[in-house]
Amino acid sequence: MRTRPDVTEIVQLEHSSVEIDEAGYLVDPSGWTREFALMAGRAERIVPDELHWRVFDFMRAYLDDHGVAADARHVIAFLSDALGLEKPAAKRKLFELFPEGYVKQACKMAGMRQPRAWSTG
Repeated sequence: MRTRPDVTEIVQLEHSSVEIDEAGYLVDPSGWTREFALMAGRAERIVPDELHWRVFDFMRAYLDDHGVAADARHVIAFLSDALGLEKPAAKRKLFELFPEGYVKQACKMAGMRQPRAWSTG
């Protein structure tokens, strides 16, 4: 369920501040930093490892290249290529990394805006 985009708050990080909506998604994806990802990860009970950062880097590059956030199928294809996995195994890997869902956890930690309506993969 999408939260109200007009309910926002400013969160002070150690080296910057960011505006988030009431669900914790960045209002402006250009404000993303690794520091934000770590803060969002704590809220989601995820400590990013090397593969998480690779996924975030892919998602950020996709946003830069296409002007929209990558949906789960693009990240699954990235994991398939990067790890040499078949698509079903790559999908399982995505949900191992983000057990409560791609949109809820990966998109939030990677600094995407909260999507209006997406399949979680």
